[in-house]
Amino acid sequence: MRDAAALELHAADAAAAARPAMVAASDHYARLLQLCHTAANPGAGRAIHARAVKAGLLASAYLCNNLLSYYGETAGGAGGLRDAQRLFDEIPAARRNVFTWNSLLSMFAKSGRLADARGVFAEMPERDAVSWTVMVVGLNRAGRFVEAIRTLLDMTADGFTPTQFTLTNVISSCAVTRAGAVGRKVHSFVVKLGLGSCVPVANSVLNMYGKCGDAETAKTVFERMRVRSVSSWNAMVSLNTHLGRMDLAISLFESMPDRSIVSWNAMIAGYNQNGLDAKALKFFSRMLHESSMAPDEFTITSVLSACANLSNLRIGKQVHAYILRTEMAYNSQVTNALISTYAKSGSVSNARRIMDQAAAVDLNVISFTALLEGYGKIGDMESAREIFDVMNNRDVIAWTAMIVGYEQNGRNDEAIDLFRSMIRSGPEPNSYTLAAVLSVCASLACLDYGKQIHCRAIRSLQERSSSVSNAIITMYARSGSFPWARRMFDQVSWRKETVTWTSMIVALAQHGQGEEAVGLFEEMLRVGVEPDRITYVGVLSACSHAGFVNEGKRYYDQMQDEHQIAPEMSHYACMVDLLARAGLFSEAQEFIQRMPVEPDAIAWGSLLSACRVHKNAELAELAAEKLLSIDPNNSGAYAAIANVYSACGRWNDAARIWKTRKDKAVRKETGFSWTHINNKLHVFGADDVLHPQRDAVYRMAARMWEEIKEAGFVPDLQSVLHDVDDELKEELLSRHSEKLAIAFGLISTPEKTTLRIMKNLRVCNDCHAAIKVISKVADREIIVRDATRFHHFRDGLCSCKDYW
Repeated sequence: MRDAAALELHAADAAAAARPAMVAASDHYARLLQLCHTAANPGAGRAIHARAVKAGLLASAYLCNNLLSYYGETAGGAGGLRDAQRLFDEIPAARRNVFTWNSLLSMFAKSGRLADARGVFAEMPERDAVSWTVMVVGLNRAGRFVEAIRTLLDMTADGFTPTQFTLTNVISSCAVTRAGAVGRKVHSFVVKLGLGSCVPVANSVLNMYGKCGDAETAKTVFERMRVRSVSSWNAMVSLNTHLGRMDLAISLFESMPDRSIVSWNAMIAGYNQNGLDAKALKFFSRMLHESSMAPDEFTITSVLSACANLSNLRIGKQVHAYILRTEMAYNSQVTNALISTYAKSGSVSNARRIMDQAAAVDLNVISFTALLEGYGKIGDMESAREIFDVMNNRDVIAWTAMIVGYEQNGRNDEAIDLFRSMIRSGPEPNSYTLAAVLSVCASLACLDYGKQIHCRAIRSLQERSSSVSNAIITMYARSGSFPWARRMFDQVSWRKETVTWTSMIVALAQHGQGEEAVGLFEEMLRVGVEPDRITYVGVLSACSHAGFVNEGKRYYDQMQDEHQIAPEMSHYACMVDLLARAGLFSEAQEFIQRMPVEPDAIAWGSLLSACRVHKNAELAELAAEKLLSIDPNNSGAYAAIANVYSACGRWNDAARIWKTRKDKAVRKETGFSWTHINNKLHVFGADDVLHPQRDAVYRMAARMWEEIKEAGFVPDLQSVLHDVDDELKEELLSRHSEKLAIAFGLISTPEKTTLRIMKNLRVCNDCHAAIKVISKVADREIIVRDATRFHHFRDGLCSCKDYW
């Protein structure tokens, strides 16, 4: 018995003697694991784990906790997570402390497995502030910001005080979700804990108020900070740039004791995002000269965006060269910015080359849309459609850009077809989409479809959008439905937007209501709406069409003296037209001689047209000569001068002009007219033989011709520019395209229906006189839109008062 007791006592002494050695070995392995967190070969931790198992050291809670921490920090993939979970399960429950549980919790939270993290959190027998912080941080990093905020509230309700790290994460969540009310409560908690002077926390508070748009509170926080880091200053600079207060942003920037690349980026991006792109480029140049900091991808992206907005290809190429020279990585932002810069600057081939070389995952819808718009600007709609068709995630901007491209290139039918496809299978149209389609309807004078778009704008609450309401006014005006245009204007004129009032003034002028146009312009000035250069083009045009010579002269002077608007070629052309239409040819010539620039084709064309009306052959010859020197292929110039000779009975001279045009192979622009009946477009040319109802149309045209002659109409044989007998001249006149379109309208619509006819050229004298009589004989209102204006024919009269 004594021997057995002695052995037992010896064994106990030996175990006691070995215990310090095991503790030392466990501590040694734990320190090695801590080194593995930053070692070049983090996989060495697994080898340490294996040695610890062989040495029987896993009885040490300290070593097990360090192993779990190691897996939580460095073990990637499902395999590492399984190993960590297995290790945790092997630790006896009695030896698991809060650190053990936190290590497993952190591992799941950092790997994004929040469901597993929640399960561990729920099972924990006890929690500390670290446990709650791990959950808050994990939720914040996963983008579950609202849950992160709720978890903080639960943490405080459970009696735990948030740490600095917890608070910065929750404040970040408040900033992202714009939860200003909750952010203020968290800020109060920060103050109570005495962390208001902690720079990282204060910076988070600054950023939160900035993102929530509370500039005044952010300013107060900033001014109360005893110590400010560069990040503190950057937060205030960024806040003011986001609010468009660039004067305050630059003041803060100049006051900064130290700056980082973020400081420069904030200013450059601020100028770019606030439409001050030239200043953005100037500030970038200052950065290169004053700072030793190299531009990063954020700098380059903002600078390229400014180049794109300014269509500044020269600087865009220099920036691209810098990227290549410094071997800067082509991330997605830089790649897309380069594509946008080249596309918007007219270098579509370079933009396409970069897109073809880029990885598909790096391209976004913005760069695709920029390239699509670039192709649209150069008229290559086939390539634009190719880009559009390969886009995976076409947003409303891409659809709108494609529709606008078709509209700007005169491919109106394709624009309408694409819009219908968008309605069936694309995103919901926005205000810019509707404005673009309304512009198409205005070009086609497609009143019925325009009304449908108007209804859609009302249903989608976009009718009062500036772009849509102005497009609606223009659509109704150009489709000949002036009362509806005026009604829309009256609904939105309270906004006092220049473009709205200008649209209405132009509409009044085009519809022959010059006096009303001038009256509306005077009202515009009276209510304080500032006119722009386009407004003055509209009111000068109204004076020209209405014969208001004195008023036109006064407005021309007023434009320069009161509104400091320098005349442009469009204003000069209006003044030439104003004087020449009134027969004041000497004044018109003097005005041309005083112009500081050479008159363009429009100015000489206006003078030539007036010579035709007033039969001034001598001046017409000069105007035609000048016009043809600018545009040798202008068939209208040949037609106008020949028309003047014909009107003066100088048939030989007229024939000489036609022969000259033929010898020079100048193609005459084909005249055609169109009308919409029952939502279908019907197009007619002179002597049209293609329309399916040709025979019925010609019978009605012949009957109409006889009826108006019986009513006293005398054909204007001088409108025929060919030296043929009178009978053939009459036949040619009776089959002008607008007369055929009217004949079709008469046989296709009920009595009293208003007929709307569009013509691509100016209506001739004979057609104008004939349509006046047709409107009285047929008892119809006939609205004709020609190349220059609208004519409202009713009861034998025209709204232009025969002055067009």
